[in-house]
Amino acid sequence: MPRPTKCRRVCFFPEVIEFSPMGDTGGEPIVLTVDEFEVIRLIDKEGLSQEECGAQLGVGRTTAQKIYETARKKLANALVLGHPLRIEGGEFHLCSGSADFCYKSNCIKRQIKMKHKTEKGANTMRIAVTYENGNIFQHFGHTKQFKLYDVENGKVLQSELIDTNGSGHGALAGVLSAVKADVLICGGIGGGAKIALAENGIKLYGGVSGNADEAVTAFVAGNLAFNPDVHCEHHNHEHGGKSHTCGEHGCGQKIHFTD
Repeated sequence: MPRPTKCRRVCFFPEVIEFSPMGDTGGEPIVLTVDEFEVIRLIDKEGLSQEECGAQLGVGRTTAQKIYETARKKLANALVLGHPLRIEGGEFHLCSGSADFCYKSNCIKRQIKMKHKTEKGANTMRIAVTYENGNIFQHFGHTKQFKLYDVENGKVLQSELIDTNGSGHGALAGVLSAVKADVLICGGIGGGAKIALAENGIKLYGGVSGNADEAVTAFVAGNLAFNPDVHCEHHNHEHGGKSHTCGEHGCGQKIHFTD
């Protein structure tokens, strides 16, 4: 019986999940898995060795090498044959900043995890809101702050502001995971970020505007107006392909809430 595939640790979900050549080539899309994308990023962009890459992913050097070779072959076929390239699927989980090994000394998720010491009770729901000057910031990927609200028994117990320190779209889901957020209320959001939130078990309420405190009050009361099909106009290029994450293959746990 073959050994089950070990789930690979990924720093963040890709910000762009689909690439297409100019003109209609008629070629079938080539699918690069998220863990394959991560290996390309770590080795070719960040300059890690295959051994360091394996440690970052939580796998051995040989496994990292095999993933890398497969990923490079897919990229070559997409470029040479003019096929669309789509990033989806794979056996992975998003790092929340608690990894023993990390090549980034300034990992924002780890920094926030160390600074944010507010414990969350077993019956507490933690709501995060993209925040600017009291209102809901409308572009998830560019938010500079989240306001966190701890809710229990239908009441807001406390709130707190945290800075994102310029984290990109893909890393923000990891930031929310690091502070143990259960729910995100925001304005517009891109396709890749929506998938990353789902993989982290964070329920999304998008397309919301106005005062942040009032939105949370409405959410707690069960009458928040939101758009379940929200997307960010700045990230239309992220849409068009069906995407799957490791959680759908048994590597992650989903958290479900009912209103």
